[in-house]
Amino acid sequence: MTSVPDLEKLAEIELQREEDVDPVTAPDGPPCSSPDPSHPFYDIARHGIIQVSGDDKYGRKLIVFSSVCLPPSHQLDHLRLLQYLKFTLDQYVEMDYILVYFHYGLRSTNKPSLKWLRETYNEFDRKYKKNLKALYVVHPTNFIRIVWNIFKPLISHKFGKKLTYVNYLDELRDHLNYEQLVVPPAVIKHDEKLRAAQKAGSSPTVKNPPPRPPLPTQQFGVSLQYIRERNGGAIIPLVMTQTVTYLKEKGLRTEGIFRRSARVQLIKDIQKLYNLGKPVNFEQYSDIHVPAVILKTFLRELPEPLLTFRVYSQMQDIMNVESSLRVTRCKQIIEGLPDHDFIVAKYLLCFLHMVSQESISNKMSASNLACVFGVNLVWPQLDSVSLTALMPINICTEILIQHFHTVFGSRCCTAEVLP
Repeated sequence: MTSVPDLEKLAEIELQREEDVDPVTAPDGPPCSSPDPSHPFYDIARHGIIQVSGDDKYGRKLIVFSSVCLPPSHQLDHLRLLQYLKFTLDQYVEMDYILVYFHYGLRSTNKPSLKWLRETYNEFDRKYKKNLKALYVVHPTNFIRIVWNIFKPLISHKFGKKLTYVNYLDELRDHLNYEQLVVPPAVIKHDEKLRAAQKAGSSPTVKNPPPRPPLPTQQFGVSLQYIRERNGGAIIPLVMTQTVTYLKEKGLRTEGIFRRSARVQLIKDIQKLYNLGKPVNFEQYSDIHVPAVILKTFLRELPEPLLTFRVYSQMQDIMNVESSLRVTRCKQIIEGLPDHDFIVAKYLLCFLHMVSQESISNKMSASNLACVFGVNLVWPQLDSVSLTALMPINICTEILIQHFHTVFGSRCCTAEVLP
């Protein structure tokens, strides 16, 4: 059996060999986020090493660590990096979350020491590990596998089962909402290089058939207009009315409602039932978090966000509006929505306002709900949502929930429905 010191030497040798074979491309341009200089960890945050990239397909917060953004070790205080990592995770660890680690870009000049890695792992107590549902290591190398063997004695079997190696970026699409990921350009270039090498050494691939058109009964992944036209003109989509009605009756006082995930296969099965036009009875699942996840999943899979693409840039500008005027500005933004989007948004936000009114029991204040729902209500048409962009989205969403009656009160539409 190889000793730990020998494994550490082997890891160092392997990393050096990988550098020689595949020199790292320097990151292009500035990092993905541009935090305010007043940020308490601006010295670390400005590098873009850690990003919060919305949610995965099942409502779990996505947190990304990019090695290629690590500056040389002599330019980075690794203790501060650990503190910043904890500072970021502390905002989300009460809900289920996943980590995506982009390994490309780690080199001998910028890698943290193995001692630092051990201290970091030990620093994260049960509250961090319990709600971490998956750890995706993208572009793993022999170095990663050797380091994993070094840490095996420290890592529980349960935690070890959360690790998934991902060889190509495309594979992430099977696990999460890839479009929301913040992927450094250098990582994308590296992935293209790996793909090209793979194609050069493999036989021609069979072309995939074109995607099937949606079913007439389809509920997930189609527009609100599509659902309305095929459901007898019903204003509020069936998925929303059923989940909201059930949660209003059974889940308003459930602690951490909307923070927890549910079994992935179960969510897929329920989505399939809805898409086939078959009945769904949430009573049979005996888990209040199932309809909560279904509601978030429905919103996240809309081709255009409920609050529309146009609202995204308007929300980003909220940081330039004085605090005392932000409610009025959000009211103006919402009143500019098309009628159908406005009615559905009013229905949902009315319900979320109800949830926030029970925050003494459920621990879900308007601010907490905004962290969960913000990125499911609005996102950009082309780019992913960066950590910097999340703040104004969450601020606006909190206002929509907390000041629901002010924001939505003065505009009434025909056929309006409330929960």
